[in-house]
Amino acid sequence: MSLELKKRIITSLFLLTLLFLMFSYSFIMIISSIVIGLISWIEFYALISKIVKKDDVKSQILRFLYKSFSLFYLSILVFLVISIKLISLNLYFVLIYSLLVAIMSDIGGLVVGKIFKGKKLSKISPNKTLSGSLGSFIFSLFLVPFFLEYFNDYNILIIILFTLTISFASQLGDLFISLLKRKAKVKDTSDILPGHGGILDRIDGIIFAIPVGLLIFSI
Repeated sequence: MSLELKKRIITSLFLLTLLFLMFSYSFIMIISSIVIGLISWIEFYALISKIVKKDDVKSQILRFLYKSFSLFYLSILVFLVISIKLISLNLYFVLIYSLLVAIMSDIGGLVVGKIFKGKKLSKISPNKTLSGSLGSFIFSLFLVPFFLEYFNDYNILIIILFTLTISFASQLGDLFISLLKRKAKVKDTSDILPGHGGILDRIDGIIFAIPVGLLIFSI
């Protein structure tokens, strides 16, 4: 086993443990959400700084807008996650479900994409394939049978449609951050997570999936 693979496995175990603790203890959820949101924002702004390098007025305004919007978006997302954990049980299940759909989409894209390879999905990220995208949708649907009892107000076809929509949003988030990394000419958003890159590398799909999941289930 290579050193890089060992790092990846150890980091994955740490992240899974943290995720379990976050959803088991409110104070860990609050602290971790704030820290993750802050680090993600720093990594995002670092990417923008590499992309918009000039110091003219237009570039400064662009950096300020990106900085402000990303900070606002992540702050609202962190606030929603913390509030839902403390206040709303129904939305709490939607939050967990959206998170798991994003994770399963990521796993499905990686596993199926590696096995079947095939045509590239986009020039944005050469490692992503059409088969991987299909795998993301399929793996996300594996969750439906386990959550039917929590969403008994919905028809199973509606739940499937919602699940596919959340998976699609997660994949878009992944592609968006990949586009920024490509423009910034970097492989990872940072090296804070050994074997995985940055925090933003791990939650790029999640920060898109959760808002979409909360929105469509609420509507």
